[in-house]
Amino acid sequence: MKHTIFASVIAGAAMVGSASAQETITAVHAFPESLIYTKSFLEFVDKVNEAGDGVVQIEVRGGPEAIGMFQQPDAVRAGVVDMVYTPGSFYAGALPEKDALVASNLTAVETRENGGIALIDEIHQEKMGLKYLGWFDSGVCYNLWTRNEPTLDDGGNLDVSGLKLRGNAVYNAFFTEYLGAQVIDLPTTEVYSALERGVVDATGWTQIGLIDLKWNEFLNYRIEPCFFSTDLGVIVNLDKWNSLSDEAKQIVQDVAIAHEKDSASKLGAKRDEDFAALDEQGMKVVTLEGQAAENYLAAAVEKTHARMKKLMEESPQGAGNYDRLIELFYE
Repeated sequence: MKHTIFASVIAGAAMVGSASAQETITAVHAFPESLIYTKSFLEFVDKVNEAGDGVVQIEVRGGPEAIGMFQQPDAVRAGVVDMVYTPGSFYAGALPEKDALVASNLTAVETRENGGIALIDEIHQEKMGLKYLGWFDSGVCYNLWTRNEPTLDDGGNLDVSGLKLRGNAVYNAFFTEYLGAQVIDLPTTEVYSALERGVVDATGWTQIGLIDLKWNEFLNYRIEPCFFSTDLGVIVNLDKWNSLSDEAKQIVQDVAIAHEKDSASKLGAKRDEDFAALDEQGMKVVTLEGQAAENYLAAAVEKTHARMKKLMEESPQGAGNYDRLIELFYE
């Protein structure tokens, strides 16, 4: 009888020990759950939770309704939450080096292989006390979308005079310094109502997601060529990351690297589907040609790199990584 009771106690203690051994990472995401990019992050979470069963789990606590999208980077730095999926542009003031990803014409797979991701991770750890886990959903670029047919000048260059153009931190340097636009800064969550009320009649946005956000109800033209790259990544509080077991770290990092590749491939197919659906709905495409197109694309990169260098020079760490970032993120 005593042996049976003792065995039961030992078994119960083992179960408690096993349960407590599983580590939890809390997470939030910048955009609403309905958006394709958030769905990609949630797929990553599911993959981690499957691979990490009994070892490590990610507990998603919501999106911008839980913590405001622009407050999330500070929340993860402060340890309010352990992990955030967000554009680097949302914390550009602290880390202007994120512009290397914005202006990149490479994918996460390529920059993981050449050491670019490792450098970005090193900079995050040094400047922000964050682990840069991975660059998700890369290889998707941006277009300018308008309600009315865009105007081109005699040289075929885009004329944005008169446009009520929604801006944000990703592309404002390009829109203001090259296109000469007067932008109206709005977060993603306010753009639908702004389009509906006529506050704005044009916006930059990625090749994917217009339908998810229902902005296609108001926007009728897509301007080509596309420019930039998404800079969506996963950042983790560094103290939390360092507290994880080696096994947990390995699982999370391995899944993140695999998802970098999978998400780039999957979203490329999604882009083609979205474009086909928009074409069926009557979306018209206006394409800049020749020198006008070359100037447009060159300016997007040059203005963004110039912004990055200026802000890096103003930071205590300086611009010592500038040339290396260009080398690793732009071909």
